[in-house]
Amino acid sequence: MTHTLTVGVVQQQAWPDKARSLAASEAGIRDAVKQGAKLVLLQELHATHYFCQYEDPALFDLAEPLDGPTGQYLAELARELDIVLVGSLFEKRAAGLYHNTAVVYDRAQGRVGQYRKMHIPDDPAFYEKFYFTPGDVDDVRGDGFTPIDTSVGRLGILVCWDQWYPEAARLMALAGADLLLYPTAIGWDPNDDDAEKVRQKDAWTIIQRAHGVANGLPVLVANRVGFEADQSGVGDGIAFWGGSFVCGPQGELLAHAGEASQQLVVNIDMARSENTRRIWPYLRDRRVDAYGDLTRRYRD
Repeated sequence: MTHTLTVGVVQQQAWPDKARSLAASEAGIRDAVKQGAKLVLLQELHATHYFCQYEDPALFDLAEPLDGPTGQYLAELARELDIVLVGSLFEKRAAGLYHNTAVVYDRAQGRVGQYRKMHIPDDPAFYEKFYFTPGDVDDVRGDGFTPIDTSVGRLGILVCWDQWYPEAARLMALAGADLLLYPTAIGWDPNDDDAEKVRQKDAWTIIQRAHGVANGLPVLVANRVGFEADQSGVGDGIAFWGGSFVCGPQGELLAHAGEASQQLVVNIDMARSENTRRIWPYLRDRRVDAYGDLTRRYRD
């Protein structure tokens, strides 16, 4: 792993048209690489619109195998540009078995790993349990909260709803992750008032920065932008708020996007995690003998 790693985060709008969405992804990737990025993170489900606003069995036709057309497209970009690329797929694993999957491509090596989203929401306009099966937990196969080794470091990749769970970030850190990465799709209900919008976005930013602090690791977050209508006509749509960011191991913001399509390119001093953990040795002082009840749903 190099001492300094230049990372890129692509924040984009997406559409039902895969070709149009992937063209926007590619443009963002190429721009980040021109600025020196060696690791590029794309947002959750960047190849399509956010279709989970409603339940429709026909939308399973959007899913592809890991090495389907979208996977091959991303692998070729990583090879051509000589980068590590983290993309997102609506994965068809088998008939009737689908995942929300982050996929990692390492330069000419192609696909070197994937992470299947573990926490699946089911909220108004985010009906993901209809579409996605949670990822497996299998230490032998490297499933679950397991970092992915690449030529730029060990990537602890988690997806969107996973970002609210400190346990997920901690497990990635305990498995030796060098960075935490969160491809995301989150936004506002148009009916939310301004005060509620501020509370939601601030909470989303704070908790992910806190994962960096608690684990002494840099954090990369990629969110989408733009208003996407509920194509069923039932809901009012989602205004995706952007706000992608990169922070250091003390939660310090290194770059922070607005609400428009853009790329963040940041130089990360990878030695700072070691230095930070020496002065804030949380891993040393964990009371692992006293945390057994964390495996319970609730202490009652």
